[in-house]
Amino acid sequence: MNPKIVCLGGGTGLPNLLRGLKLYTDNLTAIVTVADDGGSSGILRDELHIPAPGDIRNCLCALACTEPLMEELFQYRFSCGSLKGHSFGNLLLAAMTEILGNFELAIKESSKVLAVKGRVLPSTSENVVLEAVYDDGEIACGESHIPNSRKRISRVMLKPSDAKPSEEAIEAIKQADAIILSPGSLYTSLIPNLLVKDISSAISESKARKIYVVNVMTQPGETDGYKASDHVRAVIKHSCSAVMDYVIINSGQIPDYLLSRYLQDGSKPVECDSEVIEAMGYKTVTAPVINPTDVVRHSPELLAEVVMKII
Repeated sequence: MNPKIVCLGGGTGLPNLLRGLKLYTDNLTAIVTVADDGGSSGILRDELHIPAPGDIRNCLCALACTEPLMEELFQYRFSCGSLKGHSFGNLLLAAMTEILGNFELAIKESSKVLAVKGRVLPSTSENVVLEAVYDDGEIACGESHIPNSRKRISRVMLKPSDAKPSEEAIEAIKQADAIILSPGSLYTSLIPNLLVKDISSAISESKARKIYVVNVMTQPGETDGYKASDHVRAVIKHSCSAVMDYVIINSGQIPDYLLSRYLQDGSKPVECDSEVIEAMGYKTVTAPVINPTDVVRHSPELLAEVVMKII
C-alpha cells in the first residue's frame, strides 16, 4: 500500500502532519499557502516580488530524507547583521527563483538538495495578498495583520481573486487516493489554499477520501470560542460542502500545567461537538492525537496512524 495523499495547509500544522505520513507512503504531495507576509517571508516578498517561501521551506524540511545537518542549515536563521531574521532556506528559495525564473521550479531543485520524499507545491505562484472582513465590516489587509484586532472574522479573501493555481497541484488532487485539510491557523494557513481558483472545485469533484483535521486549540484573533463544528462551517463557507467526508477531532487530555499557560494567552481546547458535525452529514473520528511536551500540537505519528486507518 503506497497511497497517493495530498495535504493542504501551511504554518506548523502541515509540516507536522507530513512528518507522520511520510512513514506510510512515498506518494505525498503538500499544497502550501504562499500568503504569508510577516518576517523573512514578508521582506523577500516585498523586495523580490516572489511568493512567500517560509511555509514551503518548512514542508521541504518535513519531507527531507537528507543528513540532519543539511536540514539544520535550511532552517538556520541569522541572528545579527543585515540578514537578521532571515532563514537560509528562504534565501536559497529566493535565489533559486531568480536564477531559474520560476518559483515552482526553484522548489523542485531545492527538493533535490534535501532529498525530499514526495512533492511540495505552492497553491499558486502568484504574489497573493490575504484580506479579512470582520463581523463589524472592517477590513484587514495582510495575513500577519489579520489576528491583531482580535475581532471575529466573517470571511477572508485573496487578492487577486482569480489567482492561477499550480497545474501540478490540480493534477495531484485529481489523482489522489486521499486529500487532507491539515490542522493549523484556520483563516491564514488552511483556507487561503481553498480560495485559489479551481482548487476547491477539484477537491469537491475528487473521489478520494477527504479528511479535515480540526485544530487542538483555539487561536487568539482567529478562532476565539470556536467549537469543532465552527471550524467545519468556516471551511465550507470558503469552499463548498464536498471538500470533506471525515473530520478528525482530538480527544486526548492536555496536562494542567500546559493548559494553564495557554489559557493565559487566550487559547482554549477546541470543544468536540461531533454530534453537530455528524448532523451536517460528515463522519467524525475522535482519538487522542496529541503529544504534549512544551507545546500542544498533534503528534505526527498518532495523527498519521488515525489518517491511515480512514484511508
